[in-house]
Amino acid sequence: MTTARVLVDVTVGIHILALLYIGLGGFLAWRWPKSIFVHVFFALWGIAVNVFPIPCPLTALEDYFRSLQGLGPLPGGFNEYYLYGTLFPRSMLPLVAVTALAIVVFSYAGAYLRWRNRHAPAHTFRQA
Repeated sequence: MTTARVLVDVTVGIHILALLYIGLGGFLAWRWPKSIFVHVFFALWGIAVNVFPIPCPLTALEDYFRSLQGLGPLPGGFNEYYLYGTLFPRSMLPLVAVTALAIVVFSYAGAYLRWRNRHAPAHTFRQA
């Protein structure tokens, strides 16, 4: 196995971890509230890459390592190549997108509620 092939595999692994973090990283803020700021950046980046013609740096890196092996770029990009039609049918993409957004919103709401409860003043009760 060539070094370029190993680097492609490592890049794919990091890309998958990044996608999982984009989808589920908001839940980390339930335990570590300040991590929400990192997650917001990743979530916005994930949205931007899928909505606007912005190249994903991880896809570009994988394409570079593929070129070192004499291979062309991923046909259609990372999601197109690895996810659509493999992990779920392309026809379910709208449902997957809405579900992913709902999971992120739920994780943020939970992070906010946990943060609020930690910072709420303690209630004191007076005895009559």
